[in-house]
Amino acid sequence: MRAAMVMFALLLSAIAPATAADGSRILGVWATGSEGGRVEIYRCGEALCGKIVDATRLRANPDLRDVRNPDRSLRDRKLKGLVVLRGFTGGPAEWKGGPVYDPESGDGAANGYLTLRRDGKLEVKGCVAAIFCRTKVWTRVR
Repeated sequence: MRAAMVMFALLLSAIAPATAADGSRILGVWATGSEGGRVEIYRCGEALCGKIVDATRLRANPDLRDVRNPDRSLRDRKLKGLVVLRGFTGGPAEWKGGPVYDPESGDGAANGYLTLRRDGKLEVKGCVAAIFCRTKVWTRVR
């Protein structure tokens, strides 16, 4: 019986990394924690990306634009569907990529990190340089 349990544990440990590394653990919709924001993390080729799918202000006005963007030529983009995370690879608990964009402030970061915490929350970190980073904690919606 004990040998069967050990074999089962070994089998699970062999399967778990393959499943986790594919990014499926962070795919889905996440609450950003500000303005009722929701971002969907999805596959974009071999990487993971994230786009805005909902926010309190978007429910009131679905035509809101990216007016805080420092690049004037991008200020006419609709917020709904706007890709705010691009090109994340890695896993099983941390993914690296970028750029990361926060339309609430208009701030962007070339480098980003997604860390799935043990409590199931997702740390989203954007860094302009190695020492200038900002982290937000997202909660899974579905």
